[in-house]
Amino acid sequence: MELSAFIARKIAFNKASSFSKFIINIAVAATAVSVAVMILATALVNGFQQVIQDKIFSFWGHLHVNQYQPNAGPLTEEIPFTSRPTLIDSIKKVPGVKSIYPYATKSAIIKSEKEINGIIFKGIDKSYDWPQLQRFIQTGRPPRFNDTSYAPEIMISTNMAKELQLKVDDKVIIYFIQGGGLPPRARKLQVSGIFKTGIEEYDKTYVIGDLNLVRRLNDWEPAQVGGYEIMLQDYHKMDTTARIIDNNALPDQLFTRTIRDIYPNIFDWLQLQNQNELIIIVIMTIVAIINMITAILILILERTNMVGILKALGMRNWKIQKIFVFQAGYIILMGILIGDFFGLGLAFMQKATGIFKLPEESYYMSMAAIDIRWPEIVLINLGTLTICVLVLLIPSLIIRKIMPVKAIQFK
Repeated sequence: MELSAFIARKIAFNKASSFSKFIINIAVAATAVSVAVMILATALVNGFQQVIQDKIFSFWGHLHVNQYQPNAGPLTEEIPFTSRPTLIDSIKKVPGVKSIYPYATKSAIIKSEKEINGIIFKGIDKSYDWPQLQRFIQTGRPPRFNDTSYAPEIMISTNMAKELQLKVDDKVIIYFIQGGGLPPRARKLQVSGIFKTGIEEYDKTYVIGDLNLVRRLNDWEPAQVGGYEIMLQDYHKMDTTARIIDNNALPDQLFTRTIRDIYPNIFDWLQLQNQNELIIIVIMTIVAIINMITAILILILERTNMVGILKALGMRNWKIQKIFVFQAGYIILMGILIGDFFGLGLAFMQKATGIFKLPEESYYMSMAAIDIRWPEIVLINLGTLTICVLVLLIPSLIIRKIMPVKAIQFK
């Protein structure tokens, strides 16, 4: 073993009681807290973003194919186009496309016996991938589709059920808004199920029903749809897949939008969480660095006599500096291991039990979500160790100014 590392190890693991031992314990604890907080911050932000994105994607897919409409918003009704098997097949052949489903939306007003509310009716058909939406269903079931007519059933959210005082199997009247100054067209439908995504923009706005009802109300042809909802195998490739579909699979009148383009406010909000994560990591790294600088200065001060003796024996300044850098490295490494234990322990406990709750109306989820990504954990550990050790080279330069004669006399 190198002499500097040997001396550092002997000093670091010296069990004799001293003031420096107390300082070392504080430095270890500070490093452990910093690492644990960084791990929890990263896992919480990742979990938060993952849960919200999964909810958005499960409800609306990753990509939408529609007729081009300038300034179209998320609540804009679609211009119909004819759905052809060849068009669907060409989209399915694009690499990364998992599934594709037709849909259409229509503005409406829902009325129960005591309340009234404005809604967007989302029409889908029996080919829809219901397992994607099944986990949001609280009570009841999806509408039962048939081939001859439209399903006289709908699914509403828990928020809407509470506001309208509805439950499964209740009847409601929905007034569908018609364009061109025509009066609304009313339909009496039955509540087949109640869902809850936790995302206020969806739960207070959308009702899920049969696409054939939208076709009938709009006087569309049987093959016409408002758009396609596309699920991808990897949501990170939304932009790339959208460009491929636009260039290779769609006629000129159709275009592709990512769900990020449709709901930019939600995704911008999610992106802000990365900034919060970065701020926490920077602050915790600074805390660890300050504590370690304080610790190493105290260690050098306490070992001034040892430094003078080593210099008198001919050890070079750099070799003596390395003693304290190695000693600081042992302290940092111990703090990182303890921080990993507590940080990952709390993360796994939350993932298993969900003990820490959140107000769902503010965070779109009822409990703090955890997503542990091991490459990020390794990066936190290596980054903390590397940055702290490199920064500690600066205060160790004070050793160069210590004179052997005065240091040996130092008590």
